[in-house]
Amino acid sequence: MNQTYVMPVPPFPLDPAQEAKLQGRLSGFKSGYDEGYLRGRLAILDGRPEEPLPVRDLHVMYVASGKGYPYSPLDEAVLAALQTLTTRVTVTDVRQNLVELAGRERPELIFVLDGMDLPLEQVDALRASGIRTAIWLTDDPYYTDFTMKIVSHYDYVFTLERNCIEFYRQLGCREVHYLPFAAFRPHYRPTLTRSPIRRDVSFIGSAYWNRVHFFRGIMPQLMEFNTVINGIWWDRLPEAPLYGERIEIGKWMSPQETAAAYSGSKVVLNVHRSHIDDVVNNNTLQIPAASPNPRTFEIAATGTVQLIDSREDIATFYTPGEEIDTFASPEEMLDKIRFYLTHEEERRNMAIKAMERTLRDHTYTKRIHQALTIIYGE
Repeated sequence: MNQTYVMPVPPFPLDPAQEAKLQGRLSGFKSGYDEGYLRGRLAILDGRPEEPLPVRDLHVMYVASGKGYPYSPLDEAVLAALQTLTTRVTVTDVRQNLVELAGRERPELIFVLDGMDLPLEQVDALRASGIRTAIWLTDDPYYTDFTMKIVSHYDYVFTLERNCIEFYRQLGCREVHYLPFAAFRPHYRPTLTRSPIRRDVSFIGSAYWNRVHFFRGIMPQLMEFNTVINGIWWDRLPEAPLYGERIEIGKWMSPQETAAAYSGSKVVLNVHRSHIDDVVNNNTLQIPAASPNPRTFEIAATGTVQLIDSREDIATFYTPGEEIDTFASPEEMLDKIRFYLTHEEERRNMAIKAMERTLRDHTYTKRIHQALTIIYGE
């Protein structure tokens, strides 16, 4: 049910100074009301328990990426979901002797995250012993020069990029499935009290060259708002020193810090990295990306409006214009920022719907349940 704050009308005329003072006070009251109403609605959603899913009588050996941050929060999310949905989980990582460990613990499934540093002879030995093996690839399509060499060693391949499915099947993988990442609720949730962070617009992410070029042409207009950019490599932007602390350079933010920044922002921008980047990518075939990045789900989970550059598969997960909004150019993005900063009710409703959809459909528990159903059936 939508709520509207109605400003009271004074019963007598005011002089200009009194009028300005009253309008400022009423504007402050309205701002407080709007934020209180939004955070109250988000608190109700945040307090709802997740839909219970069946627990399988299954022993899984979870092989963590072994790469540390920023992969470790993904490991935490996947592990928590496995522990919720199976009766036993043995935890290890790519640096251990998995063959020896599996010989002692006798798991029924080896589930690997990333797997780039896992010796393939160990995977082959595990598979030869009759244990099912599965890998969830974390960076498709950006490192397909490497992943194409490892996927055929697994029984099941899960990719977060739809355009990689047929590519891996052509390499001889029989079981390739689309499984995007999600939002881990303990990490990504809204600030439920009045947020200490007060931003109009946020962007959090590394300064890949396509992002630098995208933002550079509109920086004066973008910085007319209370905009803050966080992430590594932003010294690539020549104008960065002009904006001081509003462009934070060289810091990896924890999930909790990131969630607080999202939740304290009226609008959060999501600009995907490019599948063409000779500096950091290893994607010689230039397989394009159609699927949303993990931040899509994480932003939505914090109860804020997200403006995301259009990708082919976005509408599979969120309804554009209702739960999330898209843009096809920097100019369209600026127009939509202006709209949501001046249309409180629309902004609030979109933020609530995005969080509701995320908690219903896009959690790691849901994703791992999907993976286990693919492997073992209903």
